This record gives sequence, structure tokens and C-alpha cells, in this order.
Amino acid sequence: MTGWQTLFYKEILRFWKVGFQTVGAPILTAVLYMLIFGHVLQGQALVYGKVTYTAFLVPGLVMMSVLQNSFANSSSSLIQSKIMGSLVFVLLSPLSHWHWFFAYVGSSVLRGLMVGAGVFVVTVFFGQPGFQAPIWIVVFAILGSAMLGALGVIAGLWAEKFDQMATFQNFIIMPMTFLSGVFYSIHSLPPIWQKISHLNPFFYMIDGFRYGFFGVSDVSPWLSLGLVLSAFLIISAVAVNMLRVGYKIRH
Repeated sequence: MTGWQTLFYKEILRFWKVGFQTVGAPILTAVLYMLIFGHVLQGQALVYGKVTYTAFLVPGLVMMSVLQNSFANSSSSLIQSKIMGSLVFVLLSPLSHWHWFFAYVGSSVLRGLMVGAGVFVVTVFFGQPGFQAPIWIVVFAILGSAMLGALGVIAGLWAEKFDQMATFQNFIIMPMTFLSGVFYSIHSLPPIWQKISHLNPFFYMIDGFRYGFFGVSDVSPWLSLGLVLSAFLIISAVAVNMLRVGYKIRH
């Protein structure tokens, strides 16, 4: 195996060895969200004029799980390796910064998609979302998980202790995810909050992903694709540069 494939395999084993925690727990959390929100609002609200709330909620929960777990995979791996001192063994290997990037982001994409597939399987029984444009589902799932995996690399390199990583998770990732339209359509919000929602890149990932199920969305899927792709390229460029210079890992 080449260098990046070996590191990629090692990262897969890292989260799979504790799969009950890294894969099973997020699926259980998504089911609890579905039970609570679906039970309270089922039959009381239609989204886009024709979609039941539980069916609307399924893609949102799937994408939320994909994004959060993709970020958690790369960020937790790096911060744990730095604190435990095991990162030095990766530094001693003849791997370039591109090898690091593809290994960490690739494993994050895999974990995110695994969790997302599990969430879909257990929540689809509550509401049938349909598959109007399957290609959009795949594109936004992969692109969104890759973007959050790259963002996790940035967070993992920047943080020097678990408290800093928790700050990044609780004050950036969690609010942006919950305020991105997972549980609601932004057309139900006041105009000022609709404009604020359009500034959240997570909104475009979830809205484009949801378009693949229903064929309708709050904004054009092409606009969402362009913005998400641009954000991914920018975040990836920052992550690759931080790996290239050895930001906070070579001292």
C-alpha cells in the first residue's frame, strides 16, 4: 500500500474499532430527534405545500449527521494524536501534506457517509422522502462531508487541547448546523432571518441535499452547488497549507 492509503486505512480502523460510539451513537441521536419532532409536529405542518413534516425531516437529519461526524472524525483524530504524542510517528514517515489531507479527509467522508446511511435506514420508516434526483443526493453528501472533513483538519491543527476543540464544536459547528434548515424551511422564518440564513454555508448543503429527495428546495440547487464547492475549495486550500507548513505540529 502507498503511504496515504496506509494512513487512510489506519484512520478507518481508528473510528471503526469504537464503531458503537462513532457510528451507532449518532444514529441513535437522530432517531431520538425524529421521535420527538416527528411526534409533535406530524400532521400539523406541510412543507413546500405537499411534503409531510416527518418526510421533510429525514433528509435534514441525515445530512446533519453526515456533517457533524465528518468534522468530528478528522478533528478528533488530530487533537488526540497531538495530545497523546503519537502524531510524531506520522511525522517521521515520508508522507507529504497531500497524503495527510487525502487520508484524513477521505476517512472523514467515509465515516460521514456510513453514519448518514445508517440514519436514513432507521428514519425512513417514519416518512418516505422519495428520490426525485438521486445524483444531487450523492453530490451534496460527498461534497458536504469532504468540506467538513477539511474543516476538521483545520480545527484539529489549530486546537492544542480538548477545551479548544469543544469551543470550536459548540460555538461554530453546532449552531451553524442547527440553524441551517434541518428542522424547518427558511420560508417559514421572518424576512430578516431568511437573509441571515443565506449567509450560512451549511444551509446550502442541506437545501441542495434535500432537493435530491423532493425535487423542490428553498434556493436553486445549482446556486447551492456553486457556493458549497467554492467553500470546499477555500477550506481545503487553508487545510493543505496548514499541513504543508506544519502548523502547530512541528514544534
